[in-house]
Amino acid sequence: MSGHSKFANIKHKKEKNDAAKGKIFTIIGREIAVAVKEGGPDPSNNFKLATIVAKAKANNMPNDTIKNSIQKAAGSGNTADFESVTYEGYGPSGTAIIVKALTDNRNRTAANVRAAFSKGSGNMGATGCVSFMFDEKGLIVVDKEECELEADDVMMMALDAGAEDFSDEEDSYEITTAPDDFPAVYDALTKENLPMASAEVTMIPQTYVTLTSEDDIKKINRILDLLDEDDDVQEVYHNWDEE
Repeated sequence: MSGHSKFANIKHKKEKNDAAKGKIFTIIGREIAVAVKEGGPDPSNNFKLATIVAKAKANNMPNDTIKNSIQKAAGSGNTADFESVTYEGYGPSGTAIIVKALTDNRNRTAANVRAAFSKGSGNMGATGCVSFMFDEKGLIVVDKEECELEADDVMMMALDAGAEDFSDEEDSYEITTAPDDFPAVYDALTKENLPMASAEVTMIPQTYVTLTSEDDIKKINRILDLLDEDDDVQEVYHNWDEE
């Protein structure tokens, strides 16, 4: 389970920053709209929507807001022009970066993402150039401070629900699942009232890259900051070990 704690820390930093700017709900709302358009408004019959609803709840998005977002999307054609796009590339010293976006203008988004890479001395690559370095997994992070159960109890609960693996980290329990199993595992653990810090289907690096040069660190932070500021960008994954 090496690497999960580093990954969770990276994700938590981004999510807290997004929440402070009021961006995370906007991101999730757009994801809900596109998922409803693609597969319908019923999470039980729409796997993509089910995973996004889980993510929304883990980010403390109110149930009424989630419900209203789904209903609005079901009765609106406004999401027709949005499409999912993924970009891959390299940051300094060969760090791998994956960018997932929802856009109504591919040319604009591609240009902005390319500019972000370029300003941090990185470069966009062809589809598949770095994604093979990541594994798609469901990842549920349980806050240790708020969890009254022992590690063994959480582990057995997770494995019984269908999780692939369990990791006892310094301040969290981290549960991984196959992508298709994520909604069922999430639902089972939610019924047990486990305090989740995050829950989503995500990309986990197989290995991490350590940057020792201050210049390289400045450059990759420049790339990540510019991508984070782009309204079209939904998620950014990388294999830089920030610790």
